Amino acid sequence: MALGVFLAIVLVGSYVQAVAGFAMALLIIAVAASTTLFDLEVTAAAISLLSLVNIVLSLHGHYHLVHGRTLRLLAIGQLPAIAIGIWLLGVLNTGATAWLELMLAVFLIGGSGAMMLRPIPRAEPSGAASTLTAGFAAGLLGGLFAASGPVMGWFCYRQPLSVTEIRATLLGCFAITTIARTVLVAGTGALSMEVLTMAGSGLPVVLLGTWIGRRFPPAFGEAMMRRAAFGALLAMGIWIGVAAVRALATTHG
Repeated sequence: MALGVFLAIVLVGSYVQAVAGFAMALLIIAVAASTTLFDLEVTAAAISLLSLVNIVLSLHGHYHLVHGRTLRLLAIGQLPAIAIGIWLLGVLNTGATAWLELMLAVFLIGGSGAMMLRPIPRAEPSGAASTLTAGFAAGLLGGLFAASGPVMGWFCYRQPLSVTEIRATLLGCFAITTIARTVLVAGTGALSMEVLTMAGSGLPVVLLGTWIGRRFPPAFGEAMMRRAAFGALLAMGIWIGVAAVRALATTHG
């Protein structure tokens, strides 16, 4: 049963990420966290490997669509923040971490809800300082609770770029950070045989989901695609918020 659930959510996650440029890891981690079927640490390490495969396949033939300036600034902000987030995860207590998750959820629900109603991008690209700050915030949240995708998605889908450019840029940024995260995990010896076996079992499904996403993307216009992306972010915000409230209730109960 556990393997079937894992493969099903990997299929859905790889399709969504191929289409929108984000969400695969968080979707799978959400299922893992809400059930007792998976070990979170093993799942997170396996998903990093599978996500990288999805990114490479999704970007194949579309590298020229990556918005170089945005990618560079987001990556510069994100990479050091990942390490800081991992460190904070080790020093913060459960209650403090849950409050941070709740703040992230409120941000995503409010920001994504507003953008769903009026999915109009900014008139001008965000400046260097704003882009670096977004990258840093995404890296920090990614290190804390593997939630860099929603922040990156929210930021990029507000930019005056085409949806194809946004998708390629998000995938490029996730490729950099996923490689960095995998190297760090390998350095700690956490790439166990269990992780490799789990990743190997999901590999054919990732190939299938990514191919379907590239071959049969939803027939959305630009505005509808942005609205769908913000809808997915809104759902993620609600899920993160519910999980945070449960953690707070357990901590103070």
